[in-house]
Amino acid sequence: MSTTKKTFEENLQDLEIIVSKLENGDVPLEEAISEFQKGMLLSKELQKTLNEAEKTLVKVMQPDNTETEMD
Repeated sequence: MSTTKKTFEENLQDLEIIVSKLENGDVPLEEAISEFQKGMLLSKELQKTLNEAEKTLVKVMQPDNTETEMD
């Protein structure tokens, strides 16, 4: 079984599908709870990715190849 990690965009699309399902309101309660839990996990994963990207973007490479935080 392939364990290829999904991209940020793929995870975001999956979350949007879940939100749409839940907003539609015609999902059985048990499925709604399951979808909500999946959505929360996706949301946390997306936030983690954004935080890591932000940390990368706020660093600047110095002439001596060290990194420093941007002001």
